[in-house]
Amino acid sequence: MPLPIEDLFWRQGKYHEFDAAEYSFGAYLASVEDPAWAYTAIPVFPSRVFRHSAIYVRAGSGIDTAARLAGTSVGTPEWSQTGSLWARGILSEYYGVDLASIRWRTGGLQHAGRQEKSRVQPPQGIAVQALEPGQTLQQALLDGQIDALITARPPAAFIEGHPGIRRLFPDYRQEEGRYYESTGIFPIMHVVIVRKSLLQEYPWLANNLRAAFEAARRPAAGQLIDSAVCSTSLIWEASYAEEERARFGDPFVYGVEENRPTLEALCRYAHQQGFTSKPLAPEDLFFPTTLTSAKV
Repeated sequence: MPLPIEDLFWRQGKYHEFDAAEYSFGAYLASVEDPAWAYTAIPVFPSRVFRHSAIYVRAGSGIDTAARLAGTSVGTPEWSQTGSLWARGILSEYYGVDLASIRWRTGGLQHAGRQEKSRVQPPQGIAVQALEPGQTLQQALLDGQIDALITARPPAAFIEGHPGIRRLFPDYRQEEGRYYESTGIFPIMHVVIVRKSLLQEYPWLANNLRAAFEAARRPAAGQLIDSAVCSTSLIWEASYAEEERARFGDPFVYGVEENRPTLEALCRYAHQQGFTSKPLAPEDLFFPTTLTSAKV
């Protein structure tokens, strides 16, 4: 059942409508230690995105490097948003930005009134405050009330070419490539969760679901390389796919061991930013039978 991702996460997080669903990894991490939480995860990752491109600054702010974010005011839709979790972790660990030096603001990007879907308590020393009623992050940035913005969705004004907003990393593809070559990390945004009661009754379901997602993924990846016909509207899609394969191998591979550096970084950032009460290991996140798989 395809849904807009914000709608899916809201309905799943608030009402637990689905037995299995794609879900925000940040929201999952915020709930995973709660024994009453009705879900566990399988190591299937439907969405992965570098997030250097998700950092926007106000033109004229003088912020032209990550280091200059220290001491500024930065907005993000939700503290618990996975893209923001990753961006903050990368800013802190890779670029040396002190997150506690930033004044954090949360709220809707284009529409006022957005609320946190998960109860995440930022650690002591980090100040997070909601925008005033009626305010949006985009307008706050344009008006100079905040200096920068971390958002998975580009601001509408940026897409429309407004001169008042620019990316912190204009050549983000090059910056993200350097980050990957240095760390081996390709950030995971979403994970598949399954109702625990179902897996207790049908433990085979976890690996069968994983196998089904694998079976769906493989031909989709192959279609991008096939230059006989276009599977997207990108003119040079096969060339892009060949370049990506040469650089990353299989970047969307599922599994725990296959993604250990990325999962360990995510667990580390989650603890540092108040999502979990203690440092977790990747093995703490997934249904036990999915931690390893048969090799042929």
